[in-house]
Amino acid sequence: MLLPIATGAEIRAYLRRLMKAHPRMLALVVTLHVSAAVAGLVTPRLLGDLVEKTSAGTTTWTVDRIALTITGFVVVVSVLVRYARLASARLGEQVLATLREEFVDRVLAVPPSTVERAGTGDLLTRASRDVEGTSDTVRFALPEVVVGILQVVLTIGAIALVSPLLLLPALIAVPVLWFSSRWYFRRAPAGYLASSAAFAQLTDGLAETVEGARTVDVLRLRQRRLDRTQDHLRGMYATYLYTLRLRTVWFPLTEFGYVLPGAVTLVAGGWFVVEGWATVGQVTAAVLYFLALIDPLDRVLSWFDHLQIGFASFARIVGIQSVAVPAPVATAAPSSEQIVARGVRYAYVDGRDVLHGIDLEIRPGERLAVVGPSGAGKSTLGRLLAGIHAPGSGTVTVGGVPLADLPLSELRRHVALVTQEHHVFLGTVRDNLILARPSAGTEDLRRALATVDALDWVDALPDGLDTTLGEPPLSPAQAQQLALARLVLADPHTLVLDEATSLIDPRAARHLERSLAGALHGRTVIAIAHRLFSAHDADRVAVVEDGRITELGSHDELVAAGGAYAALWRSWHGTDRQPTA
Repeated sequence: MLLPIATGAEIRAYLRRLMKAHPRMLALVVTLHVSAAVAGLVTPRLLGDLVEKTSAGTTTWTVDRIALTITGFVVVVSVLVRYARLASARLGEQVLATLREEFVDRVLAVPPSTVERAGTGDLLTRASRDVEGTSDTVRFALPEVVVGILQVVLTIGAIALVSPLLLLPALIAVPVLWFSSRWYFRRAPAGYLASSAAFAQLTDGLAETVEGARTVDVLRLRQRRLDRTQDHLRGMYATYLYTLRLRTVWFPLTEFGYVLPGAVTLVAGGWFVVEGWATVGQVTAAVLYFLALIDPLDRVLSWFDHLQIGFASFARIVGIQSVAVPAPVATAAPSSEQIVARGVRYAYVDGRDVLHGIDLEIRPGERLAVVGPSGAGKSTLGRLLAGIHAPGSGTVTVGGVPLADLPLSELRRHVALVTQEHHVFLGTVRDNLILARPSAGTEDLRRALATVDALDWVDALPDGLDTTLGEPPLSPAQAQQLALARLVLADPHTLVLDEATSLIDPRAARHLERSLAGALHGRTVIAIAHRLFSAHDADRVAVVEDGRITELGSHDELVAAGGAYAALWRSWHGTDRQPTA
């Protein structure tokens, strides 16, 4: 399931809103381009007058005066074009800034479950390739096409002023341009959208393969992944070939269409002069005007392919606006810090539940460890308890209020999730930390780093907290420590740790968890356990098997019960290595 793509009506409405946000700059751009186009029309008319006067006999001063006037208008056109392009670039950057900010805001509001179902490749393609394609369109293609069309319209108007009769030979090109363009525009948008979707599929597949490279090797899935990538490449190649075929038909026909009027006017103009229907000067001006049409039409043609790509990318970016974001409906604040799950079921695919009727009460201030085999549903349960996903049926509440009904800002004051995936953002250590609490001061940041045993290596960096991260890159353990420090700064009353210390050395992880337990005294901690020492140190242990909680109690109670947890504990305790829970 890919993310939605904006319709034509949605794109037009969004463009109108963008333009209304910059009325003065838009008016300046239009005025400068119109002025440049109008000034550019004077030269052919003057050349026609020069031919007419020279044929009838004139003075040297008349020729010099016309030549100087032409030179003056060439200078004026150059100046106007320069400032028109500069104004267009400024307007483009302002529009792009608005578009990017709104895109990022909307992406951050998209429910994680929607992104997971759509695939990260689709969102990644929209945030990179489509944004870049839209940027090129706004900066270059759109101004060139708009200016080119404006020049064409004004030039045709100028020909009509010279002699309406001389427009008749140009009509021969209308059927060629009309039918070829209509044929192209009916097929091109769908082709470019399919090309973007195929690229998103390829990106998604490559990202999955890279992230799961070890699993692919262990399960001997290399050939299957290669075959899948080849299928995606064939699909992308087919879409590229389709749009290429469209261009190989449309481009030659349109090029023939916009060269044809000048040639026909030159031939027909001679007949008109003989019949006395037009003068030599009028025919000269008309032919020059038609020759002048070649450049803007050629630019329109050259950039139209980019424009199609840009509009396809723009439709995918604006489509993010159509993603349904559940509106918070909670009117009452949670009455307590207790999280309760009742009859919770959840499915990533309709009809295939991952969780089956989970009932669980988390006591405020306790440490609950969730253990079980891989694929049992531990991480899914953690995401529901953190409010990342809404249950398919049943409820997950905090203080009697469903988590799904809380505004995001309110939700994160109550519960936060830290997973195995930790991100280091471009910027300094300080920038990475204050994401959790923008108002945090230097001492707050240092205390958070000390809590997760990261202060020593941060102080050892060249500029400490103000060191720009990137080269050399942080180790996986250091990246995890930054994420955990952000968690400390966010300061929610309930924490869901989904194997958050899995990549740190076991001794360091145990020390880190003890540090967290001391720093977060009185907080509720739900730990998706990767190593059994997490369960041993917990107040209670929940054993998840096949999407159900099969055992719940303290470590000692479950060991004494002799069930699945006891067998797992004995197996781990009797060897030198540490198997996963």
